Order: sequence, then structure tokens, then C-alpha cells
Amino acid sequence: MLRSTLLAAARSTGTRRLVEGTPLTRPVVDRFIAGEDVDAAIRATGTLVADGRYVTLDHLGEDTLDAAQADATVAAYTELLSRLDEAGYADRAEVSVKLSAVGRSLAVDGGKIALENARKICVAAGTVGTTVTLDMEDHTTTDSTLDVLRELRVDFPWVGAVLQAYLRRTEQDCRDLAHAGSRVRLCKGAYREPASVAYQDKGDVDRSYVRCLKVLMAGEGYPMVASHDPRLIAIAADLAGSRTPDSYEFQMLYGIRPEEQKRIAAAGNTMRVYLPYGDEWYGYFMRRLAERPANVAFFLRSLVTTG
Repeated sequence: MLRSTLLAAARSTGTRRLVEGTPLTRPVVDRFIAGEDVDAAIRATGTLVADGRYVTLDHLGEDTLDAAQADATVAAYTELLSRLDEAGYADRAEVSVKLSAVGRSLAVDGGKIALENARKICVAAGTVGTTVTLDMEDHTTTDSTLDVLRELRVDFPWVGAVLQAYLRRTEQDCRDLAHAGSRVRLCKGAYREPASVAYQDKGDVDRSYVRCLKVLMAGEGYPMVASHDPRLIAIAADLAGSRTPDSYEFQMLYGIRPEEQKRIAAAGNTMRVYLPYGDEWYGYFMRRLAERPANVAFFLRSLVTTG
């Protein structure tokens, strides 16, 4: 019930104004968000890279309904990629992009505009020698995201995909994408979805995650295991079997289990941190609260101690 309430709040304009207007939220926001500008993103990237971790950066923003804002997002990614190159981080940091942030939700030609904008970001990434991963959003956009993925991979075969284990379709999507050269991030999923398309019980989601992991690890692609669950991480390591350490990776979110991130990296694994930044942090922040009760408890403790 709490998760459903928080995910509903993530789409609420009124709740957004309340949360963004409350200074007491800042300490907990800072745990999950690297900062509001590119300078903060580069500093946080440097800290993570210095102790052996890799990074994927997300310039926050979604459901953009203004073409100029979509263009501004493309410009922000282009600047970010240039700055990563200048700092010497491009070989250890890539970017994650939500198609709704670059125009998919526009009323006229949204799909075409999103594809072209994503292509511009891929060109910029290729120029500095790094990669792009297309973030997945709610289930209504899965097919269109995979369509854009196929288009982009014609010219940029390294573009990564994200699949969400709580969707009933995902095991088949894993089979379709478990081929040579295919980079696939498997996560549980963080949107409010109906039972007709998504598993609702945590145990069912976990079992789906394991089934999907088996498909990806048995395939010829590059699995990216996005989970903070110690049991699922252990299962992933076991399923990797004879794979070399450079043929798959683990991923976690910025601000969650940082010591475990360091431990995984120190053991010789590729550990990539999903690093969000920007002033459009509200939707991302609410989904992080919804994912784990511990995040909500941390939020409430911050309000009490700060007040």
C-alpha cells in the first residue's frame, strides 16, 4: 500500500509542489541525487571512479511536453559527455537517457523527435568513446523504447537496453536481446503497473528476475545486473559461471549500499553506479522512496533530525 501511494505521488503535481517547497527534504534528496548541475555530476563521478567504480549518469527529467525543453536536455547530455572526456572519465562513465525526456511525449511527431534526439546523444557519446543506455519507463512505452533501440543499434550497436523483471513480458524480451553485442540492464522495475501486465507480489518479481538472469547469463550478450538484493547478487554471481569478469557487470543506485558497491568492485567485478543529477529530481526521488521501506524511514528520520 505504501509503495502504491508513493508511486501515485510521483505523478501528483500537488505533492510535487509540497515536497519541492519543503527545505527539510534536502538532506535526504542529497543522498540519492548527486547535485543540480553538471559540475556536481563531474565531482561525484570523480569520487566514484577514484575507488574503482564505474558510472552511468542520468540528467534528470521525464514526460517533457515542450520541444525546447527536449532540445535543452540533448544539449545538457552533450555538455556532460564533453566534460566527462575533458576530465578523463569517458572510459569509465556512460550516460542513461529516458526517451520521454527527449521528446517522446510531444503531441506531434514525439516518437520521431525522440529518436533523432537520442541519435544526437549517441553521436556525442561515440565521439568521446563511451556508450548510452536507454532507460525504460512505464509499460506503455516498452515497445516504443525497444523500437528506438533497434533503430539506434543500426549505427550504434553498443546502445544498452533496460528490461524490468516485474513485467510479465520481460523473460521473452530477455530471450530476444540475449545476443552477441547486446548490453542489457536487468532491474526489478519502479513504476506503478497493473496486475494485467506486471507481477504484484515481491516473491513473484524476484522469481521473474532470476528466470530473466538465467536467460541473459546463458546468452552471448553483456548482462548488467541492477539490484541491491544480496540474494539476487549472489545468484547472479553463481549464474555467471565461467564468464570472464569483463563480460557482465553489477549496477546499483547512487546513495544505496555504497560500502557493498566498494566491496563488489574490490573483488574484481565491474560495479557501475547509476548517478542522477539535475533540478528535475522529484519523480526519480519518489520512486526511490517507494522501492524500499528503509528509504522512507531514512527520509522521516531526516525530517525529524533536521527539524
